[in-house]
Amino acid sequence: MAVTSDGVPVLKDRLVRGKEWLLDAIDTLLGRREWSTPPRHLMFIGGGDFAKTGESYLNFFIDVCGLTSDSHVLDVGCGVGRMAIPLTRYLSPMGQYQGFDVVKPGIEWCRKTITSRFPNFQFEWVDIYNKTYNSAGRLVPADFRFPYEDQQFDFVFLTSVFTHMLPRELEHYLLEIKRVLKPDAPCLVTYFLLNEESRRAISGGESQLEFKYDAGGCLSISQEAPESAVAYDEEAILSLYRRMTLALDGPIRYGSWCGRRDARRFQDVIVARKK
Repeated sequence: MAVTSDGVPVLKDRLVRGKEWLLDAIDTLLGRREWSTPPRHLMFIGGGDFAKTGESYLNFFIDVCGLTSDSHVLDVGCGVGRMAIPLTRYLSPMGQYQGFDVVKPGIEWCRKTITSRFPNFQFEWVDIYNKTYNSAGRLVPADFRFPYEDQQFDFVFLTSVFTHMLPRELEHYLLEIKRVLKPDAPCLVTYFLLNEESRRAISGGESQLEFKYDAGGCLSISQEAPESAVAYDEEAILSLYRRMTLALDGPIRYGSWCGRRDARRFQDVIVARKK
């Protein structure tokens, strides 16, 4: 599978993985790696600076989404702690972080490294089928119930999750997000959105990603592995939000993925509130 950039899977061959294990071992022996930096062989989230991306989103969570130090937050698709690690410096002991992911080694690292230092940060491995990351998963994504109570969270966010999810699964996850959110609480989701501007950029060869394969309600960069990266029609997503009474909180923040030069992030960002 090809592709790079923020949030797009990078499947590594054995040679690359072996080199990463060797470099990780050397770093450990020489004490060169900070506790908050995951080992190379666990970096399955694609390109971009790990620490800088997390810090950038933390500032966005605070300034735009109204995150407070005592908030209870849910990180859907938490990966190897890219968003959790900067949050450890912001959330108070009264705050709470919950994250879940399908990649078991990433969750194990987060529990060992983050939860051991910050008990209010909890990580859950969920055995959901994912063709790229958990091909032996037993659970069906479109039927999966988040392992949390109704109206438990002040803030829910998903970065680089719906960019790998097909329509039926996406709609189900939005319903679950709405269920676990408190009334009027915000959620942040990143997308690749297809509108007049991004379609024009794709057809003109300006986009870093070429969405050209029909994946049944969305377009993919890959016919063989549709979930590797998918894009959705912007109006279709906005219509879905309206149907679920998730009201947009501010404008869509468009990303640089299709060639925009003034964008601050790679993917498009939608912030909405449960009404």
